[in-house]
This record gives sequence, C-alpha cells and structure tokens, in this order.
Amino acid sequence: MKKIRIAQIGMNEYSHSTQIFGSIAKQTDLFDVAGYVLPENERERLPQKLDVLKGYPELTLEEVLSDPSIEAVTVETDEVNLTKYATLAAKAGKHIHMEKPGGAVLEEFETLIGIMRQTGKVFHTGYMYRYNPFVIELMQKIKNGELGDIISVEAQMNCIHPAALREWLRGLPGGMMFYLGCHLVDLVLQIRGTPERILPFCKSSGIDGVVSEDFCMALFEYENSVSFVKTTACEIGGYDRRQLVVTGTKGMVEIKPFEIITGHTEISCAKTEYTSTSWRDRGVHTQAEPFDRYDAMIRAFAAYVAGEKENPYTLSYELELYRTLLRCCGK
Repeated sequence: MKKIRIAQIGMNEYSHSTQIFGSIAKQTDLFDVAGYVLPENERERLPQKLDVLKGYPELTLEEVLSDPSIEAVTVETDEVNLTKYATLAAKAGKHIHMEKPGGAVLEEFETLIGIMRQTGKVFHTGYMYRYNPFVIELMQKIKNGELGDIISVEAQMNCIHPAALREWLRGLPGGMMFYLGCHLVDLVLQIRGTPERILPFCKSSGIDGVVSEDFCMALFEYENSVSFVKTTACEIGGYDRRQLVVTGTKGMVEIKPFEIITGHTEISCAKTEYTSTSWRDRGVHTQAEPFDRYDAMIRAFAAYVAGEKENPYTLSYELELYRTLLRCCGK
C-alpha cells in the first residue's frame, strides 16, 4: 500500500503521545512522517517527552492543516484539548487518530463527529484494549455465542499514581473515570450495549490531601443484570488487578492481568476460561506472547485510511461511547 503521509499534533503529559509517535515513526512501511506540532507550549512544559521527536521537522499547525499532502494526523495533546485540535484537523479534511477520550465538552465532541460525517474521513480513537489479542478473541467468542447469553461484565483498571497526577485529575470531569475508566466503559458498551441506567460513584480518597476524584466506579443497570467498571489511582498493587470478567450462561472468561510489562512498549496478558459448572474447576489458564501495546492500533488506523479495512467503530458508536462515559462521570 502507498505510504500515508502523517503528522502529530501535540504531546501530552500523562497519556501515550510518545508511544504513538514512536509507533508511527518505526512503521516505515506504512507511514511517511512529515513532522510534528507543539501547539500548547509543550516544548517548555514537557521537555522530558520530546526525545522521540528528534530528527523530524517541527511544523506550525497551519503548515499541517493547509498541506494537502499530509493526509492524516495523530492528535495527542492533553485530554482537555483533544476535541479542539481534532476539530481543526477535521475541518481541514484529515484522517484522524485521536487520543482517548476527547475533550470535556459534549457539544464540542458532537460537532467534531458531525464534521467527520461530512468529510467521510477516518476517525479513530486510542482505545488500546480494542487491539488486545485476548479481548479480540473474547469478542469473537461472544459473537459466536460460545459464552451463551451474557449475564454481566466486570472491568477494572487500577494503579497507584503520585500526588501530582492525582491533582491533575481535577481538570477532568469525573477524574479517573474520564482518564482511564473510558477504556472500561468502551468494553462494557461493546459487550452489553447502552444500559437502562447508570449509577456513577466518583470519589476522592483524600490521600496526600489531594481532593480529585481518584476512586471511581459506575454501575450499568440492564433489564436482568448489572455490570460495573472500577478505576482508581490510589491502589497499591492495582496494576496487577486490571481485569475484564465476562460471565455468560455457558461459561466465563477472565482476562487478568490485562497488562504484564515485558519491555518499554511490549506487554503480555493472561486469561482464564471456565466452562465447567463444578465448584472444583480451576479453569484453563493461558498467557499471551509479548506484543506491542500500540503497534496493532496504529496498523489498524493505517488499514482504515488506506481503505483496506472498514473501521468497526462507527461515528455513531464513538459518540454513544462519549455520552455514556460522561454519564459515568456524573455529568
């Protein structure tokens, strides 16, 4: 396929901007990297993040938006600015990969989706678990009916963050729910669909005097069952308890831990599958071969831009996900 000429807009402090740029830069069979833009004073604010950009030209935002040879952009600013810059790129007719989940204002996200509908360009978001090999396998099992009727989904994404990051969460609606809980809301919504009711619980642990919402849960009420997501920034050992549990009438699959760190961007993951009704059953345990956390996601974006595959995450789905996330944040 013809290489996609691409540029990155922005760097972020606590998300995946360095890894995303690194992924597009190393996949030279797919991308021709035109350069990068630092529109939010990142050179002064985030000097520790900029090594990955060395050797590539720094461009102005106008240069990127007005250059028709630059077909696509990765939008990797801090979360509150994502929708703003994605909208500018959308108006310029670019294909867009945007860090999750978008800015904090629903109306602005709705406008962005509306422009993408008009342009017909690819809109792709950085929900990395969509490209986890065990999640892909699980979604296929669900689709094939191998788990029977789905009863519930339980999803957790926990960690222990320093006070500075937890203080930063105050700038996001729902704190940790918006920041990392979005990954989990995506999974529940894919598997169970839109719930009848959402009960949000966004709390502050108060640790270190920080008052941000760093301990968050949301219950998803369906006709015959309840599912939940939980995400915290104050849980010692929480990283090892990142998990997804899907229970059906024919079996249960638990992916845990979601991420076993094996390298800089390489991870593995583990799962246990249960199909026996015996209380003594310990299930079948499997661990995945190491894989890069970002490469499959960026390769998929390239395939969508090239027209080799159709993005299964439609604009309507992305908008419903964003609305559902805000409900989980209590907004």
